[in-house]
Amino acid sequence: MKKSHEQFIARQELLSKQYDEAYYEKQHKRGKLTARERILLLFDEGTFEETDAYTPPASASFGKTVKAFGDGVVTGFGKVNGRLVYAFSQDFNVLGGSLGSQHAAKIVKMQDLALKTGSPIVGLIDSGGARIQEGISSLNGYADIFKRNVLSSGVIPQISVIMGPAAGGAVYSPALTDFIFMTADTSYMFVTGPNVVKEVLNETVTTEDLGGASVHGTKSGVADFVYNDDENTILGVKQLLSYLPSNNLETPPVHQGDALKEKTEDRLQHIVPEDPDKPYDVKEIIELIVDNGKFLEVSENHAMNIITAFARIDGHSVGIIANQPKVMAGTLDIDSSVKAARFINICNSFNIPIVTLEDVPGFLPGTDQEHDGIIRHGAKLLYAYTNATVPKITIILRKAYGGAYIVMNSKGIGGDFSFAWPTAEIAVMGPDGAIAILYRKELAEAENPLALKKELTQTYRDEVTNPYIADEKGFIDEVIDPALTRSKIITCLNALQRKTVLRIDRKHGNVPL
Repeated sequence: MKKSHEQFIARQELLSKQYDEAYYEKQHKRGKLTARERILLLFDEGTFEETDAYTPPASASFGKTVKAFGDGVVTGFGKVNGRLVYAFSQDFNVLGGSLGSQHAAKIVKMQDLALKTGSPIVGLIDSGGARIQEGISSLNGYADIFKRNVLSSGVIPQISVIMGPAAGGAVYSPALTDFIFMTADTSYMFVTGPNVVKEVLNETVTTEDLGGASVHGTKSGVADFVYNDDENTILGVKQLLSYLPSNNLETPPVHQGDALKEKTEDRLQHIVPEDPDKPYDVKEIIELIVDNGKFLEVSENHAMNIITAFARIDGHSVGIIANQPKVMAGTLDIDSSVKAARFINICNSFNIPIVTLEDVPGFLPGTDQEHDGIIRHGAKLLYAYTNATVPKITIILRKAYGGAYIVMNSKGIGGDFSFAWPTAEIAVMGPDGAIAILYRKELAEAENPLALKKELTQTYRDEVTNPYIADEKGFIDEVIDPALTRSKIITCLNALQRKTVLRIDRKHGNVPL
């Protein structure tokens, strides 16, 4: 027994030597935490259980075999916010975090266990990509991971955290997951790197300009969250997990301690300007209707003409979708349509009710939008709202014009409850456009066309766009005092707790990809 125990201790000492002081200094000099530090920061203290710590790299050809424990990835499970979570953390200090067959097998084991137990999985990615010397074995390892990403999609939350390089085929696992985090300055993602771009296209571009967090958090929309350092990035992951259930069969955790006592919010009556063409910040409205004024915005700096965010109302997780009048007047374009559609799909997958705050003058016009497929991309938003079976509540704040009115969760496509503020305008198009079409001849012949247009515009507002017409026809449920918005939402969420939707049996619908 003594000899066996000595062997056991000797093996542990070998492992600890691999993670000596130099190991930590190497990563810290890059401005990053080590794989193990990231794992310990993610999990509740003392709960992480590591698996396969002693796994060696597979025997490789090409004379490049290296001996190292763990094969460049730390895997295991533990508690995050008191709930079971599985995770893997690629170790750039060991074989560059490159993915070989054993490395992939460790990740796949975590994916399988997460799916079996109905638990979220978090991938902390910092890798040089496929291990070249293992050839097809490393590529097949990625294929095994991708397959499980797809099988787990919509069943358990999958979160990818890019904390270093992710290049080539390695980017497609994150792309298949529900959320992508990136760390500013130290992370990047691209299919082909700067050297290939230079060789093929003769373009010189830096790693940051090609696929850094600044690019993917704003232009491409690939990154849902961007934080300045490893510590805040992982804290962001923990915050996101607090809004999500563990799997698609559960409801999100309730945080009653965060809920406010019911009260009216008179300030809501003064946010939307009297002038329908004057912008305002819809985030002020969100802050006044959610618990403690707190919400977690998703894709905050991409497609800023629409807000997508998680929040709590009366302690329950909700997804907020809101047109942003201060950016592009809140119009819908390609990027905002896709951003909102993806967010709706995630909320629907994980039983999170959707609250829509609507102020949309229409779809963005122009040849660029039309030629780039606004018809198809706008249809994604329409499809997502219509397909979603979770509770869906809409508050029309001001403008609700044309096809954009329909798309933004109108009752006609399946919205459960729809309310309007007295400032709402619901019509085929705005007054100016409508009058220009309907009274073209009269305006052309008038002695004072500006005065006539002003008179006709006001008549149009009184007789066509005012929300009481929609209320009387049953297309909205009620015109409400803005101060009562929060209480109306809470009442409706409670009424919809046992909502069920029967669907025609089918393999799947054909999303307008």
